[in-house]
Amino acid sequence: MIAGALGWRALLYKETLRFWKVGAQTIGAPVLTAVLYLMVFGHVLEDHVKVYGSVSYTAFLIPGLVMMSVLQNAFANSSSSLIQSKIMGSLVFVLLTPLSHWGWFFAYVGSSVLRGLIVGMGVLLVTLFFAVPPFAAPLWIVVFAFLGAALLGTLGLIAGLWAEKFDQMAVFQNFLIMPMTFLSGVFYSIHSLPAFWQGVSHANPFFYMIDGFRYGFFGISDVSPWLSLGIVGGAWLVVSALAVHLLRIGYKIRG
Repeated sequence: MIAGALGWRALLYKETLRFWKVGAQTIGAPVLTAVLYLMVFGHVLEDHVKVYGSVSYTAFLIPGLVMMSVLQNAFANSSSSLIQSKIMGSLVFVLLTPLSHWGWFFAYVGSSVLRGLIVGMGVLLVTLFFAVPPFAAPLWIVVFAFLGAALLGTLGLIAGLWAEKFDQMAVFQNFLIMPMTFLSGVFYSIHSLPAFWQGVSHANPFFYMIDGFRYGFFGISDVSPWLSLGIVGGAWLVVSALAVHLLRIGYKIRG
């Protein structure tokens, strides 16, 4: 029991140290990318797009970019760690430990949440030089940032278990995570879309993460934050149950 409790903390520390040691790539680069998005889109569309009445487009864009960075980096952390360990053969050293499937889950998802939140905080601090959102409901900001990072970290864990080579991981990233993130309302309010595409957006769980997170800044959102909380929380429970099950049976990690 004690060995297992200490083991998951050691694995969490190892996974956190893995991305922290290459912080320029895992933290600095995503922050720079988000700032470039803000500079380009904000400069081009600031005088042409109005949302939520008096909210400037640049201020509207900041929460979306922060959350997009949180989601993408939380997914990348757990997925890249597992696929690299499988390909390099170092995963066997983790398999030899007395860690339970819950220990694996908390370590990989926990480190993904940390990376996502650190990157998100970096993006927020830098983008505040361009515009300062009002931070209307800070608790909602924290709740959706954590849930979003946890959900994508868990999805990354599932993707890392499923993939056997980098090509398969790229398919998961490029054809699922990236499109769902970009089509979730990061750069626009869905009320600006035709009715059909509004319906499509409502079927995208990533939309509720972005919309609920944005509510924490402006106190305004496209749907109720409680609805978003229910959908995001429910989605995390479902994917967590799947991830824990796959870890328990040793899916693609045990011969």
